[in-house]
Amino acid sequence: MQRYKKQIGLPQVGENGQEKLKNSKVLVIGVGGLGCAVLPYLAAAGIGKLGLVDGDRVDESNLQRQVLFREKTVGKFKVTEARKQLLALNSEVKIENYQEFLNGENALQLIKNYDLVVDCTDSLAVRYLINDACVLSGKAFVYASVYKFEFQVSVFNFKSGPTYRCLFPDEKAEVQNCEDAGVLGTTVGLSGMFQATEILKIIMDAGEVLSGKLLMYNTLFNRQDIFEFSKIEDLKIDNDFYNRQYIQPFSEEISAEEINENAIFLDVREGYEQPKIAFPRMLEIPLRNLENELCLLNPEEEIQVICQSGKRSLAAVKILKAYNFKNVKSISGGVIALHKLNEVVETT
Repeated sequence: MQRYKKQIGLPQVGENGQEKLKNSKVLVIGVGGLGCAVLPYLAAAGIGKLGLVDGDRVDESNLQRQVLFREKTVGKFKVTEARKQLLALNSEVKIENYQEFLNGENALQLIKNYDLVVDCTDSLAVRYLINDACVLSGKAFVYASVYKFEFQVSVFNFKSGPTYRCLFPDEKAEVQNCEDAGVLGTTVGLSGMFQATEILKIIMDAGEVLSGKLLMYNTLFNRQDIFEFSKIEDLKIDNDFYNRQYIQPFSEEISAEEINENAIFLDVREGYEQPKIAFPRMLEIPLRNLENELCLLNPEEEIQVICQSGKRSLAAVKILKAYNFKNVKSISGGVIALHKLNEVVETT
């Protein structure tokens, strides 16, 4: 207990709280900027077991905010390198690596083995998946989202309280991620520390948890607000709903290698986003305008949708399918995946 004496000295922690931390199992989904901020504090605090879910490799552009990684780890799997750093910090923590991306097929199986889930992703679609899998599994999840100099933190499904869908019922909403909008590393770090604090409070049953409350912080102007929201009682999430949402629809994605250059390519990024891409049959319609400009698209043609990283394009596919577009796919990984494949892109 010597290494934990500073926190054990707090009356809200004590030896009883430390024992709760030791016996806890926390699943962290995403080992990017948020994950790299959350994980060291959980390991240092003495969480008994950590699960790390991410199928991505370290990229040089990650180093600005993903501080568990080093220049020499570029190209290596994030979960592998993160595990090394965390064990160097605290060898007593058990760490289970899941070198895969969360999806409808594996989410319930992964989540059921842990007490608490942490959303450290940068994907709107995956966030809804986490929410729904946690509701079905009866697990709370700690959420954070970062946009430029702003971040949000909340706790969903805590003791069957309000869920992510109670706060954000509209899956069609346009949300840019860090790859698309840019972000300051310190903003991500602060957000992750808020998440880590909520996790420790939940496990130790200490203080007031951000359930039914959304903490919003602007680091550029040092402004903080808390928005309260309630549970939508008639919101039904069951196995049938889950299967319709996540088991069937993932035929909606294709890899960059599967692109059909004879299809119509729909770029749903904003006009200012770079690099521009060049395909013979190209249309540019920002996601926010898509429903107003459907007349520009033919529902009978094959449409392949692209954005910067594959998140907004999935949202666009859902919109198009709601309007009876049948042959429409999202290009997984977006322009970033194309770039990695050395596809021809304009750099103007």
